[in-house]
This record gives sequence, structure tokens and C-alpha cells, in this order.
Amino acid sequence: MIITRTPYRISFLGGGTDYPGWFRHHGGAVIATSIDKYCYLTCRYLPPFFEHRYRIVYSRTESCARAEDIQHPAVREGLKFLGITQGIELHHDGDLPARSGMGSSSSFAVGFMQILHALQNGMASKDQLAKEAINLEQNILKENVGSQDQISAAYGGFNHITFLPNDEFVVRPIILGRDRMAGFQSHFMLFFTGINRTASDVASSFVPNIEDKKRQLRVLRELVEEGMAMLSSGGDLAGFGELMHEAWLAKKSLSDMISNSEVDRVYDCARAAGALGGKLIGAGGGGFLLLYVPPEKHDDVRQALAGLIHVPFQFEFEGSRIVFYELDQDYAEIAARRDGQAISSFREWQKAPAGNPEKKS
Repeated sequence: MIITRTPYRISFLGGGTDYPGWFRHHGGAVIATSIDKYCYLTCRYLPPFFEHRYRIVYSRTESCARAEDIQHPAVREGLKFLGITQGIELHHDGDLPARSGMGSSSSFAVGFMQILHALQNGMASKDQLAKEAINLEQNILKENVGSQDQISAAYGGFNHITFLPNDEFVVRPIILGRDRMAGFQSHFMLFFTGINRTASDVASSFVPNIEDKKRQLRVLRELVEEGMAMLSSGGDLAGFGELMHEAWLAKKSLSDMISNSEVDRVYDCARAAGALGGKLIGAGGGGFLLLYVPPEKHDDVRQALAGLIHVPFQFEFEGSRIVFYELDQDYAEIAARRDGQAISSFREWQKAPAGNPEKKS
């Protein structure tokens, strides 16, 4: 049995510049952090006593004889990508709902790559996990997703991530003093809007024509540098909320699908109650609303948004990791030898009359 724990992430500034259609020509950057809310994957080689070879448990349960029949695209293609032919059982659990903007699909992809390497008695680096998850989502599954989610999930921590035109990236941890870090974290509030959406669908409304959005994306990129200067200055951090507000206005103008009347109403209520800025996490359209609120205004904002679920969180700094590892090598070897002919022969043996001398009790 192997269990991986992979964090979700929140992005403060720069979202949108992490799409390959943009950074391959112009470069990109984000300020983002992983948080103490996680995707858990539990996996083992499937014992050889079942008719199915694969059992995948998430929002639905799949039992399949062949890997190509698995409906979960990341599982099916991930097994193929790393050449796993043995039967497995995989369970997925998450602290936050899917399709909510928290990078859940990328956290799943990173954790799944981690667990498949462990099944093969290997240990992937954070860089390898991020790149393999990006390849799985962008190139194999053809999803309209950026590259920041996989990096934050793999590396963990509060980072300035730069995207280079050659598809490489640079992860620079943002170092703040203990008091300044605590003060910065104390300004954030996270609320669930209750609106689910698929990030790829929202992104498809602007990514194909991303070169037509140069003005907005350049603003988003410049705000990252302003944010970095503000964090490192040692001065008042109230202005960080205003940067987030400016970035949200720029991002909304990328597509009509990024926000909607209900999200705008909630955001305006939060601002009226004391929030200095904020944004929908992820591509937009719904999911979680992140707000930058002075601590003395938290109660006012919480009351103004009483109809929404408030989710307290902290930054986390470990990234994806294996939290339990105990691989049954006997089952692993059996699973490696097991094939369709053996199963067919076993079933025929089971059906044989009890008096058959070849059938032993």
C-alpha cells in the first residue's frame, strides 16, 4: 500500500501568463503558494483474486479488466505513460471539491505520478513530478491548463515561479521574516461560492486567442513584479490587496466566462465590508474566492458573505510526498506474471466437476 499527499494551491498574481501559448513567446511569472488542503491517493497492486484487474475509486467506481477501458483519463493515460501493466487499485480523496479552481486535477496528476514511480520502486524529484504532470495534462490529455498548478503541487511553498520560452521554469521561494509572513497570511480569507466549473472549459474561451490579449497579460505580468517589490520592501502590505484587485479587473477582461453576475455581487459585497482586493482562484467562472482583508475586518466580511462557506487555511511548504509506503512484493510479482490466459484457465478449473482428478481441494 502506498499513500501520497499532494497540496492544492492558490495563486495571488500572474495567473494567465503560465499558459504555454503565452510564455513560449513572452515569458511569464506568478506568485503562488500551496496550502494545507490536500489530495490523497491510496494505491496498491491488486491481489490476484478478482475478475477485474483495475479498480479506480473517485466520484465513481470503476472495475475494469483492461487498462484501456478505464474511463478516468488521467489514470488511463498515466498508466500508459509510465508503462504500468500490473493491475492496481486506486482510491482518491480530497479535502476540497473538484472543479473549484484549486488545481485539483493537477494535484491529482502530480500525486499519481508520485505513486506510480513508487510502485516501480522509484522516487521522482519535484522537478520530474511537475514536468511529467504538465506533460500528462497539456500534451497527452490536451487540456487547456496552465503550468503553475503542477509546479506548486510538486514543490510546495510560497514561490515566485518564472516560465521561460523554452518550456523550462524557475522556482524561487519567497523568504519573509516570521512576523512578516504571519502578518501576510493573516490577511487572506477563502470562501466557496458553490459554483462548480471545469477550468479547461473556461480557459478555452481565451487561450486559443491568447495573443489578442497582450494588453491584459502584460498588466498581469507587471503586477507580479510590483508584488515582489512590495513583499521584499519591508513596508506596509495593504497595497498587495490593491494589486490583487487590479489583477482581477485585468483578468476579468480576458473573457466573459471568467466572472458572472453572482460572483461580481459577492466580490462587491466583500469589498464594501472591508476587503481590499481578491480574485477567483484558478481560471475563473466559480469555485473559490480569495480575498485580501485586514484582520480587523474579517468578522465584517464573514458576516457580509454569511451564505458562503469560509475555509480557513495556512501556507504549506512540503509539496507532494509519500506519507505511507509498504509494498507487498509477493502481490507485485504475481501481478506482473498475471495475464488473461491464466485467468481464463483458473475460471475453467473452477467450473470443472468436483470429481475431476485434476481439480485438487
